[in-house]
Amino acid sequence: MRPQTLDEFVGQPHLVGDEGALTRVVRPGYLPSMVLWGPPGSGKTTLARLLAERSGGTWRQISAVTSGVADIRQLVADARQLRDAGGRTVVFIDELHRFNKAQQDALLPHVEEGTITLVGATTENPYYEINSPLLSRLRVYRLEPLSEENLREIVTRGLADERGLAGCVSLTDEAMSALLDLSGGDARQALNIIESAAAVTDAGGAIGPELVAEAAQQRLLEYDRVGDQHYEAASAFIKSMRGNDPDAALYWCASMIAAGEDPTFIARRIVIAASEDVGNADPRALQVAVAAMQAVEMIGLPEAQYALAQAAAYIASAPKSNRAGGAYFSALADVEEKGRLPVPLHLRPAAHRRLTREYGYGKGYLYPHDFEGADVEQQYLPDALAGKVYYEPSEEGLEKQISDRLQRLRSSRRDALKATNPSSASGRTPASDS
Repeated sequence: MRPQTLDEFVGQPHLVGDEGALTRVVRPGYLPSMVLWGPPGSGKTTLARLLAERSGGTWRQISAVTSGVADIRQLVADARQLRDAGGRTVVFIDELHRFNKAQQDALLPHVEEGTITLVGATTENPYYEINSPLLSRLRVYRLEPLSEENLREIVTRGLADERGLAGCVSLTDEAMSALLDLSGGDARQALNIIESAAAVTDAGGAIGPELVAEAAQQRLLEYDRVGDQHYEAASAFIKSMRGNDPDAALYWCASMIAAGEDPTFIARRIVIAASEDVGNADPRALQVAVAAMQAVEMIGLPEAQYALAQAAAYIASAPKSNRAGGAYFSALADVEEKGRLPVPLHLRPAAHRRLTREYGYGKGYLYPHDFEGADVEQQYLPDALAGKVYYEPSEEGLEKQISDRLQRLRSSRRDALKATNPSSASGRTPASDS
């Protein structure tokens, strides 16, 4: 059932539709080197072959899994002979990301010289998996998972076409719905399920949902623990917790666990979100997250699913503030810009503070607990940063209480400063006065 012409090709209208990116570029005698990036069963290999035929090039296919540098050299030698005779060679490499650096480097000069037109296919992000020098000479085209409408068209054609099952079996509406659901946008998987179900169905019979489920055995979740699906699911999980959507957070958590993700990876993401996104708006979030990570380490799956679910739901539902993290990185920017500034003498260890008594440098250290409210006006930042404010709490959750307290403290310190130095209207201590 592999399409024989572009008219038979289903899906990817952004690439091969009337105004598609590839429709406008590919023409007789011309095909640019490219990478087709998309999920399994989206039509990468078929599309590459059809584009090669449309351009008039000679098709050669190798696999990155089984081929090496020697195979590339032989292929290039053949391509050079064909070019000398006036022809063009289109080399299709499936799973291009599996080629190591040496193999990818071996392709580079021949792509650059035009000896071959390279069309690679990959399920992984080419910007991560393909060497930059080679990638800079390739155009990247992204294929999307096939929609249910696309899959329905492909399955219907497979049931009726002479190249397929030629009408020997039919599919009930319930079975079609189950098939589309189980296929997950993968045309190859959908056709394989139908073929398996048809093999145990009498001629003229109807395939029901039970038989589709039996043929599929179980949903094959598309997921690669070091590939795009891993990072995409993790990103959706993190953003759902940050976005206050516990339902979405639980869905993405469940999808990762069901696909075999390392539960400690999920737990670490929850701990990060507890500090980065919840912060002091609810300090208990970090306790819940760390406890969940410890539970994962102690009991493992499947029981640890409860701890992960509890923590993910808590983080997603908690008030949010990133003020503490933002304040830290503001301070870090000053460290990187100004270097490590001297510690004020009155904050140094006791042996160093003797200088303040013996030589009269500045003021001695004032112990806050000796003063009302356990607070006293005193400089803690280096002289060059005196008066600098990094942490400004939000009005969310518990952080509002922190904000109120800091406002009171800062206000009383400004008042104390004005009393001792009326000329200072800003409330910031000049470095020269420290």
